[in-house]
Amino acid sequence: MPEPTNNNLIAHFVANIDQPEKPSIYTKDDEVISYGGLFSIASKYANAFVSLGVRPGDRIAVQIEKSPDALCLYLGCLMCGGVYLPLNNAYTPVEVSYFLSDAEPHIFISDPKDEALLADVCTKASVVHQLTLDQKGKGSLANITNEQAGEFDIIHRESGDLAAILYTSGTTGRSKGAMLTHGNLLSNTQALLDIWKITANDILLHALPIFHTHGLFVATSTSLLSGGAMVFLPKFDADELIRQLPRCTTLMGVPTFYSRLLSKPEFDRDLVVNMRLFISGSAPLSADTHNEFSKRTGHAILERYGMTETNMNTSNPYDGERRAGTVGFPLPGVELKITNPETAKELPKGETGIIEVRGPNVFAGYWRNAEKTAEELRVDGFFITGDMARIDEDGYISIVGRSKDLIISGGLNIYPAEVETVLDAMPEIAESAIIGVPDPDFGESVVAIIARREGKNISQAEIISEARQLLAKFKVPKRVIFIDALPRNTMGKIQKNQMREEYKDLFQQID
Repeated sequence: MPEPTNNNLIAHFVANIDQPEKPSIYTKDDEVISYGGLFSIASKYANAFVSLGVRPGDRIAVQIEKSPDALCLYLGCLMCGGVYLPLNNAYTPVEVSYFLSDAEPHIFISDPKDEALLADVCTKASVVHQLTLDQKGKGSLANITNEQAGEFDIIHRESGDLAAILYTSGTTGRSKGAMLTHGNLLSNTQALLDIWKITANDILLHALPIFHTHGLFVATSTSLLSGGAMVFLPKFDADELIRQLPRCTTLMGVPTFYSRLLSKPEFDRDLVVNMRLFISGSAPLSADTHNEFSKRTGHAILERYGMTETNMNTSNPYDGERRAGTVGFPLPGVELKITNPETAKELPKGETGIIEVRGPNVFAGYWRNAEKTAEELRVDGFFITGDMARIDEDGYISIVGRSKDLIISGGLNIYPAEVETVLDAMPEIAESAIIGVPDPDFGESVVAIIARREGKNISQAEIISEARQLLAKFKVPKRVIFIDALPRNTMGKIQKNQMREEYKDLFQQID
């Protein structure tokens, strides 16, 4: 089938439909949505957005629960040339306020239950339309969408036009909006179809959230571009995965998925007899989990490596050894090198340095932040990831740490500076340090090291309770440790490495 001349990602999805009646989505309740039905609903959303004044390049921000309608909303946004801005539904109004003020979306869509709570946020950010959509497809947006036609002429987009803005952060400063183009998303999806051998015969078990790269772009795009189907679950539930696995062929998950499945006695070789591929990403997969999974099921989990700014960069091989503790090789079309963080010179195999990548998958820069873009995106196109790694003699890449203090818990990114700002504002706290501590279930868990102000007292429960009012649940410290003063070096820098080493055994047993 010839490639469409329109480089809108959705045009490429639609061009691959040769059987409109073929199932695209199976829901948890065993409802079936065909490809024809899926894009008819998406067309209704596209028509609704145009009727609300959305023009190509306008942002549409979304903070809603995962559902087939949420996916159709995303497809409709791109169909009409909009730029999709997904927000974790755990974000608080304080966090949402920053994203809306920075991105200036034309439309903001939330769950109906949060409409009143977010009304003032939308007014302050000059959002033109505040709309709602719940997990059952009901809300003020649905009222508009239901009146629209189920056909839409997909707006022409060039490869370099923006498709989405996903917010990420450094360990200091405010969150940054990574600008991803239609070309970024299409090229990466095509590479993944090739190396993972995804076809129209695959049925993907989709239990990831769709507010970040893994669930929204890697999982849904590969399924839709291949013409395969998805069992589209609203959230991860190990028992539900076990129920659905026999009819699926692929699963994409974070390491927590696999550790939770292994905790179930009924998860065995017979259950996964139809499975072709298990993929893990968003956080490091432990060698123990990799080996135990292989022993239990006969399948070697395929681990890969990506980032918000680049989508996927590397993958262990489909055919060949999938080495535990490594993320494999660069994807087709992706250049990767390990450089000295001080000199930027490329290092030989075996030496540890910073990963830099270049390719059609690399983002266009940070939204309205030329200074940060220039810091991390070199003039020759190489992106400085901040991840430390080495390449062995066989070419396998092993990520050994992060130059930034990023914490990844259950596949979600947590930036210490953001949590520390909230804790340091509490009058009883003199200073705080947020570290990630190894957790066999979540990969890492957030731990707060606190020095109280002289004469003041505050408990772990009080700190956690207050933090929950201002931070998404996954960012809130799981443990609080009180010490007299944070350790510092002679330059006055807090020694987080020392604290990570001291408290590395806090979570050796799953709670």
